[in-house]
Amino acid sequence: MGKVIKALIPVRAGSVRVKNKNIRPFAGTSLLEIKIKQLKRIKELDGVIVNSENEEMLSIAKSLGAETVKRDVYYSTNTVSPNELYVNIAENFNADIMLFANATNPLISDKTISDSIALYKELKDYDSLNTVNYVKEFLWLNGKALNYNPDIKPRSQDLPDIVAINHAVNIINRSLMIERRDIFGYKPYLKVIDKTEATDIDDENDFEFAQFMYKKLGS
Repeated sequence: MGKVIKALIPVRAGSVRVKNKNIRPFAGTSLLEIKIKQLKRIKELDGVIVNSENEEMLSIAKSLGAETVKRDVYYSTNTVSPNELYVNIAENFNADIMLFANATNPLISDKTISDSIALYKELKDYDSLNTVNYVKEFLWLNGKALNYNPDIKPRSQDLPDIVAINHAVNIINRSLMIERRDIFGYKPYLKVIDKTEATDIDDENDFEFAQFMYKKLGS
């Protein structure tokens, strides 16, 4: 019998920069509803779980046919570390493999998610799969250029292939997630996705852009 793989959508009520972003109106629906419905379409998944401290979000999840896990309020505060949260989520997860997917990435395609699962199952030398996107920008820190020589300035497309974590898809064994205290393994496979699919809603500008693109793409 193969290992059971389920998706996990973590949501909480206390978002600061975009109030109630997971359930506020978004393109005639909400980010949470979009993500649940999308993941339920992915045939490679054995289930979809929503983990939250918020009863309204859990009620929405149940109405859409998702499993639910009531999170202790402590793990939904702004003071809890991501590592603590990851361990708590994994300890309350009833499958072997977790596809950790944030509701705040509404532009990633079904195909990319399915392809990610298929690739994870074939990986030999890696212990997790995590989506990233290229950052082709001129980066500075403390008054110094990080990724180029200002005296010989390159074209932006010729900058080093630095990538950013976008949290759209993360696949990892539950036991490793507890051991590692993270959704990244010791040797993650970094799957590059395009900038649009990688969109992660972190502020109001992101919210408006994602909503515009979601409507434009006819998602």
